[in-house]
Amino acid sequence: MKAKAASPHRAPSFPRFVRKGWERISAHFRGFPPFRLKAGERMGHGEFLRPVCIALLALAPLALGAQDPAATFHVDVKLVSIFVNVTDKNGALVGGLTRDDFAVYEDSRLQEIAVFERQSELPLNLTLAIDTSGSVRKDMSEEAAAARRFAHAILRPQDQMSVLQFATDVRVLTPFTNKIAQVDRGLSELHGDWATALYDAICLGSEKLGGKQGRKVLVVISDGDDTAKSSTYAQALEAALRNEVMIYSLIDVPIEASAGRDLGGEHALITIAEQTGGKYFYVSDGGLDKAFAKVSDDLRTQYLIGYYPHHQAPGTNFHRLTVTIPRAAPDEFNVRNKTGYYADSALKGN
Repeated sequence: MKAKAASPHRAPSFPRFVRKGWERISAHFRGFPPFRLKAGERMGHGEFLRPVCIALLALAPLALGAQDPAATFHVDVKLVSIFVNVTDKNGALVGGLTRDDFAVYEDSRLQEIAVFERQSELPLNLTLAIDTSGSVRKDMSEEAAAARRFAHAILRPQDQMSVLQFATDVRVLTPFTNKIAQVDRGLSELHGDWATALYDAICLGSEKLGGKQGRKVLVVISDGDDTAKSSTYAQALEAALRNEVMIYSLIDVPIEASAGRDLGGEHALITIAEQTGGKYFYVSDGGLDKAFAKVSDDLRTQYLIGYYPHHQAPGTNFHRLTVTIPRAAPDEFNVRNKTGYYADSALKGN
């Protein structure tokens, strides 16, 4: 018996939803004449429609969604995390606030708070970046001793710390660890040089913190005088914001009344701390131990606020953040948090 010839309209072996599309389109084109390619060549409907159905395969999920009201599609909206510190008009840290006390705005649009936590138990990833350039070399032993005491006081089993030194270049003395002996060993290896690669240190420290989970904090001890000029302030700030790093600047002014004092560098350290939700302290106000103690207190009195963005401004890469306490008078509290985030950064869950 002669095998029956395949119909030119028979659907090829595709998934069911594509076969259905094939049948409908084939039926629609059935009355059309074959298409002529060249003299003596003809293409049947089946041969013509096969590539059409292959192309439709990519669009099939959208078509299914339009026809099947039960179909569910998920949009990947990433959680935006904001670490917030609140102080009163006297500068004292304020704890005990609740979710209902806060309001969050992205680009002036009110957002719904999805996550609210107090942060005393959240893992801490902290990098100490210590300036060992010529301008602060005389303070190196004091810096190492104070940093060692700070590390012993703040590091918990769930936390990790690393140590960088920066002068002419940036060097990792201790990679991330929760072993205090390794931190001590790194701090004992500080050595001086002449130039100051401050912004390189902030860029590198931020990038290495970026892959960590939990709070990400960079503590910079420096006079702010960047002389290496490899990276810029703008690049350092962007690296910190993209990697969700809070910067705490401990400003070590060698000679306060010196005519050569770098006020621009000090201002840069102040501004980058404020922009990233951290804080700045002058070492001259009670010494390094007191400055480290203030950093520790600040980190222990933080709130985590998270939300899933909605009504975003189209085409906006950098989204500005504002956190307020609506019930309070304008001068009752000072709310401190990062100023924004980059939409094209990979936001990691904190």
